[in-house]
Amino acid sequence: MTLTVASVSANFTRDLDQNYALIEQLLEDARAQGARLVAFPEAAIGGYLSSLGNHGDTVQTTKRSLPPAVRLDGPEIRKVQELAGDTVLTIGFCELDDDGETRYNAAVCLDGGNIYGSYRKVHQPLGENMSYSAGSGYTAFDTPVARVGMQICYDKAFPEAARMLALDGAEVIVSMSAWPAARTATAENLQDDRWTYRFNQFDIARALDNQVFWMASNQSGTFGSLRYVGNAKVVDPGGNILATTLLGAGLAVSEIDIDGTFRTMRGGMFHLRDRRPDVYGPVSETDAAHANRWRELAHA
Repeated sequence: MTLTVASVSANFTRDLDQNYALIEQLLEDARAQGARLVAFPEAAIGGYLSSLGNHGDTVQTTKRSLPPAVRLDGPEIRKVQELAGDTVLTIGFCELDDDGETRYNAAVCLDGGNIYGSYRKVHQPLGENMSYSAGSGYTAFDTPVARVGMQICYDKAFPEAARMLALDGAEVIVSMSAWPAARTATAENLQDDRWTYRFNQFDIARALDNQVFWMASNQSGTFGSLRYVGNAKVVDPGGNILATTLLGAGLAVSEIDIDGTFRTMRGGMFHLRDRRPDVYGPVSETDAAHANRWRELAHA
């Protein structure tokens, strides 16, 4: 049985009404192509940070310079549910914790009647911890179309993040990003930029590592000092890119056959089955000696 999926490349800002209109239009376009699962980017509700590094935003605040912080059960998420109808979608937003102060770079998977799962970003790059607290885990969950796992942007640089979701049974991993071009020595053609290259290579590698379908969504255009690289895509369990937007805004749409592809791809070399956890101990060690060694390597 096949499933049509769509990954979004688009520009989202602080203007919520404008974002809702864009979400609605993209959903209409995706449905017209038969999509039942649509992946929107990181921070699609309210936009991302205006810069990375020492951007001056402070931890856990609700300053106006930051994206609007919304609750998982708030009206902003309900509005997206109204737009979703019977389409399952994933979308990024700035989540406000129950304490009214703590903020997370978060994502949710939902349709018009249900919230199937939510996620708080674990790995934080280039000063993002000045604006968001970090999440603490990865869990896959069932939806009407597939068992899905979610991660956000920099998470894709860590094989352990995708592996955790694959081991929890994820058939489709959705990686939502606001991934920009390099901050220095930026390529004239962003498709040739070194950060674009990394973005694309991580997507291919994580799909192939875990023999899962991979949906990468990303912001496009510009926001603040950031120039996003688009390249939303759908990747199959063999690491083959089935559809991509390249730098442009729009949808990467593909039909996938989860059961059939898994039987074929995992029928011989099945990476999850053939692991050797008994020899991987140092991968997860967090003692002081290893921590000091990592710091030495970082500053070498």
